[in-house]
Amino acid sequence: MSTGSSKDPKSVYDFSVKDAKGDVVDLSTYEGKVLLIINVASKCGLTNSNYTELNELYAKYKDEGLEILAFPCNQFGEQEPESNDKIVDFVCTRFKSEFPIFDKIEVNGSNSAPLYKFLKSGKWGIFGDDIQWNFAKFVVDKKGQVVGRYYPTTSPLSLERDIRQLLGIS
Repeated sequence: MSTGSSKDPKSVYDFSVKDAKGDVVDLSTYEGKVLLIINVASKCGLTNSNYTELNELYAKYKDEGLEILAFPCNQFGEQEPESNDKIVDFVCTRFKSEFPIFDKIEVNGSNSAPLYKFLKSGKWGIFGDDIQWNFAKFVVDKKGQVVGRYYPTTSPLSLERDIRQLLGIS
């Protein structure tokens, strides 16, 4: 479960979340980095392409200040039914992912994680603020502000230009 450390959060750094092992992670540890925050699933038609491209982005830009934060979610077609341990094993074994995998959360509804309530609070899309499916993507700048939201079908590699700009790479 994500927890808010502030009643009126001003950035993603005001939140603490649990990692896949159940340890609390204060998101302020990512201050000064560009973040790509994604709700992920292991049994989705978008799984292979997204994890493959996320790994490519991470390998290319992690040393430049990019962090990818993956939050498993089982709200869409029950496509993430496994335990955290099995999810991490799948992602790290099959895709060799090195970016952090967090505790399974809900991204919509009354049990939506506080971090996701914050991420969705902008004026997004014609369908309202709710996440439409697995692999919705949020880009967060170095100050912890959401600067972009992308649909599940958006290729992670298509975000490279925006990420490079936020990282200050020409």
